[in-house]
Amino acid sequence: MNATPAGSEQEERAELEELRRLLPAGPVERQVLSPGRRSHHKDVLMQLIDHDRGHNHNHNHNHNHNHETNYADSPVRGRPRLSRPALVAGSVAVAVALAAGLTVGIGAGRGESGTAARTGASSTAGGGGSRGAVVTLDRIAAVALRTDVEPVGDGQFVYVRSRGAGNEGVFDGPVELGKMHERQVWFSQRQGPVTDVGLIREYGQDWPVEIGVPDGTDPKDAAVPAGFDRPTYAWLASLPTDPDALLKLLYADTRVEQGEDEDQEVFGRIGDLIGEQIMPSATAAAFYKATARIPGVTEVADAVDAVGRHGIAIAREDTRHGTRTEWIFDPGTLGYLGVRTVFSRDTERAEAGTVYDTRAVLERAVVDRSGQEPGERRRAGRGRPLTSGGAPAAREFGSPAARRR
Repeated sequence: MNATPAGSEQEERAELEELRRLLPAGPVERQVLSPGRRSHHKDVLMQLIDHDRGHNHNHNHNHNHNHETNYADSPVRGRPRLSRPALVAGSVAVAVALAAGLTVGIGAGRGESGTAARTGASSTAGGGGSRGAVVTLDRIAAVALRTDVEPVGDGQFVYVRSRGAGNEGVFDGPVELGKMHERQVWFSQRQGPVTDVGLIREYGQDWPVEIGVPDGTDPKDAAVPAGFDRPTYAWLASLPTDPDALLKLLYADTRVEQGEDEDQEVFGRIGDLIGEQIMPSATAAAFYKATARIPGVTEVADAVDAVGRHGIAIAREDTRHGTRTEWIFDPGTLGYLGVRTVFSRDTERAEAGTVYDTRAVLERAVVDRSGQEPGERRRAGRGRPLTSGGAPAAREFGSPAARRR
């Protein structure tokens, strides 16, 4: 006879079952989430856990006020605030990995109920962005095309250092922008399938970016090759540089949840790529020209990034959620500065103009190993790293060179 689990074991099993409930019920496929989608799913999941935590904590307190659950020390209970990695087995690791800010997830099978599989950029037939946005994007594309970019080798890593903050409010509650902090990322450039994608250094800890391998699965079978959700320099170089062909490819590869805005999702995916990658100049120009063809894209005359730099922004409003995402560029050089999301109208969660998420890119470089900073590479005699624009990288975000990024 099996003994009935007692106390904390019962609670843990109940919590694992609750997390399983949040995972897709039907067939699933492994995929690496792009930074934007990862942030979206992480935020939703963390808010759901926060909501459940409050309900369960009140329930337990009413039954036994002497028993307190240590939410701060558990990766499952309560909201982890990215304070520590979560290590649990099986499919539950996927949900907890998302909550802990790790990269890999399992997505619902494409074409399944609740997911709309799109076949092309048909939604662009109604016209592209506003006239001002089209003109500005054309100028940005021209600058990108004239920029020399050093190719990134298969065994190297793209390094991006940024500073920013995101919403840390509870589920369906008022938006609370967290503390500004630095973020460093290293992305592997290996073309072949990998399970070790890279590294994120944030909140004082290193977070490995790894592919979740289900129990009983050969890691080789779980590995993911380069692609839209794991972009590398070489893979980006293989994309079509014709803006229409590139946009059609993006729409064909983008899946959206029922009721979500497909154009907004494509806009977000391009934003992810230009935000934390290094790509060939012709590819970057093609992405900007493709963006000009997305309906609803507008220009914002003045936007401010996470470190206070003013710039001109290319933006698109998510009317369903009442938010606007802005890519911010230096008004003089048209170099990329950062991205922010603000509320475009008053909602129950925040007033119009409230910042939901903001990030300023301070440095881009190519390094030889995960965890290596550009300064270490210079001291090793490799020379100064190149930014995405081909100019030597500067450590100080207030310097002229940094202002050009």
